[in-house]
Amino acid sequence: MRAASLSAWVAGFVAVLVGYTSSAVIVFEAARAAGASAAQTASWMWALGIGMGLTTIVLSLRYRMPVLTAWSTPGAALLITSVSGVPMAEIIGAFVLTGLAIVAIGLSGAFDRLMKRLPAELAAAMLAGVLLRFGLEAFGALATQFTMVFAMFVVYLIGRRAWPRFAVPAALAVGASIAGALGLFGAFEWPAGLTRPEFVTPEISWSAAIGIALPLLVVTMASQNVPGVATLQAHGYAPPVSPIITTTGVATTLLSPFGGYTFNLAAITAAICMGPEAHPDPARRYTAAVAAGLLYLLVGMFGGAVSGVFAAFPRELVLAIAGLALLGTIGNGLAGALKGESTRDAALITFVVTASGVTLWSVGSAFWGLVAGLLALVVRGWRAG
Repeated sequence: MRAASLSAWVAGFVAVLVGYTSSAVIVFEAARAAGASAAQTASWMWALGIGMGLTTIVLSLRYRMPVLTAWSTPGAALLITSVSGVPMAEIIGAFVLTGLAIVAIGLSGAFDRLMKRLPAELAAAMLAGVLLRFGLEAFGALATQFTMVFAMFVVYLIGRRAWPRFAVPAALAVGASIAGALGLFGAFEWPAGLTRPEFVTPEISWSAAIGIALPLLVVTMASQNVPGVATLQAHGYAPPVSPIITTTGVATTLLSPFGGYTFNLAAITAAICMGPEAHPDPARRYTAAVAAGLLYLLVGMFGGAVSGVFAAFPRELVLAIAGLALLGTIGNGLAGALKGESTRDAALITFVVTASGVTLWSVGSAFWGLVAGLLALVVRGWRAG
């Protein structure tokens, strides 16, 4: 606390604000797709807030660097497309398997080797394919709520140029204001007191392991942890990757039965805590991450309130803000997928199959997109040989 400064607290607050306003709606949609009750949805938000808070505080204090963790936003988007019709116990079982796999990767030091086996272009293509529907639905919402969605789009475009960090929160604020003026909000249901976590006994099934756990693991490791490590390194920090990955895996495993589907290194929100605006001394910028962790804990304890607020949001507002928040990720995914000439065909196939939403033998399209892309690479290699 003595090392902290006002700027560190402000940076931590902004990081939490951007994190929740840009992607909490996607997590809420994932819980709804999983068939979660109101109490279970609140528990998901509790587990995610508590998990992010504890891991951020522990890792930042342990290594004296701004190690900010987050839930996997692309992972939540993936869940929306892959958990429908799957029993909740099996979904939770898939979360536990994901956590155990992350722990194993961290303990073995195999993170780099594992990622090298999966071409980055295919991982990026799968991510873009999973998220594409959010971009399409955002602009599809123009048909039913043109004024609100168009105003959000305009504010987002202006914000991206004038204040990039706050483009999404500004768009959300404008959308919420217009929705309020038009009477589009439903009734707010505020829980009494602190949120009570809801434990779900996990069950393991092959279909959920392949259709949910495997794609969630790949997305978390390839599209979340890799940029998270790169962000730290770009700011001059040398993070001990294996212990950090192991810690996020342990948190995922322990909090999965309560809805903490996965935790990983943050990149965008973490960067807010790593610049000179957080603290002029790089050695003390970890205090901004600690401040963010404390705020995550506070928000997590009132996870039910977060769920109640978002439950009252009009669907068009949810679709619009989710799509706008993910536009950059979709663009980066497509750029990364198509950058290599030798893997371009395979990446395009991965993207198209994943975006199709096809489900075969209860296994979602993200897995089949990877299978199709890898098959394309194998055939290309065989012909080349």
